[in-house]
Amino acid sequence: MELTIAIKEYIDRSVLCWLATVSDTQIPNVSPKEIFTYYGTDSIIIANIASPQTVKNIQANAQVCISFIDVLVQKGYQIKGMATIVNPSDMEFDEMKAKLTRMTGGKFPFQTITKISVAQVKPIIAPKYLLYPETTEQEQIKSAKKAYGLS
Repeated sequence: MELTIAIKEYIDRSVLCWLATVSDTQIPNVSPKEIFTYYGTDSIIIANIASPQTVKNIQANAQVCISFIDVLVQKGYQIKGMATIVNPSDMEFDEMKAKLTRMTGGKFPFQTITKISVAQVKPIIAPKYLLYPETTEQEQIKSAKKAYGLS
């Protein structure tokens, strides 16, 4: 499944994503990830920085879910797919690492990368938009800034 321009824009606007995995004993794990971006037209890549449980879980069960939102607009996407751990010996590693290293400025070393092949996409939207359909993004931003103490 291809990532649309809108999804890529939300990835670019999101500071964190949350990656959900499941262990071989069926214990769920949700881990925040700071260094992530899209790769090509149908994948998301994440730098594995201090992510031993995530990597272990993916090796046991490749099905994952990733969510990201623009915290002020309070809209984003949930993506489900299959994850693989990309190692330095893999053909795509250097290209992926260069893209992620630009984001870190070299300040966060990582040895592997999680690559998620997108299978399903679902929009995430704050309940306020549904309960009060007249809510504009500008109103939501103003409300979020106030809630986060940014106004």
